[in-house]
Amino acid sequence: MKLFTRNFSPRSTATQDAPAAPDRAAEAAPGLSALTGEWIIDAAHSRIGFSVRHAMVTTVRGAFTEYESLLYFDGRNPARSRAEIVLSSASVDTGVEQRDAHLMSRDFLDARAYPRISFRSREVELAGQDVYRMTGDLTMRDATRPVVLELTYIGHVTDPFGDERVGFDGTTTINRSDWGLTYSAKLAQGGAMVSEKVRLQFDIAAIRNPSAG
Repeated sequence: MKLFTRNFSPRSTATQDAPAAPDRAAEAAPGLSALTGEWIIDAAHSRIGFSVRHAMVTTVRGAFTEYESLLYFDGRNPARSRAEIVLSSASVDTGVEQRDAHLMSRDFLDARAYPRISFRSREVELAGQDVYRMTGDLTMRDATRPVVLELTYIGHVTDPFGDERVGFDGTTTINRSDWGLTYSAKLAQGGAMVSEKVRLQFDIAAIRNPSAG
């Protein structure tokens, strides 16, 4: 799946947009400087998912199974870090074929007209020990709105195959109607069949980009 439509060049944009001095809070963890560089999400060991309240009493969970990504992490100065993820709308998977078809229809994602969902970061800051706050633009159905992700750094290892791996968990909650996903059947007792609030979850295992210079 080739979804990117422009080059992703975090080194050049970071130099222009970020302050020259390292973030002092980040200096408290000097080992993170070794992580500086480009990373790619390992889809086999990651999950980009969502959960939403259904009929006010249960929670439906799903994920997007097809996506491309490129991450740039600066361990000394988190403000220089960048992230870009492009999802295939038609890859939504909740484990129920009929429900997935409804989510891909005009009532929700309208995957035929809007085949891509994208997130591009604009700002990253260190919010606490191993916790980062990433502000970016989320685009669905040609609507772009700002979102703020809370990302927790899990750790860094070299696996038995020699690949460097890094882990992050992230989450944010959005109001789906802000992106034009306004479909909602009403319950006889009052309230909506599908909640307006959707929790997005990013369980990320990334490997260092072998093609990065």
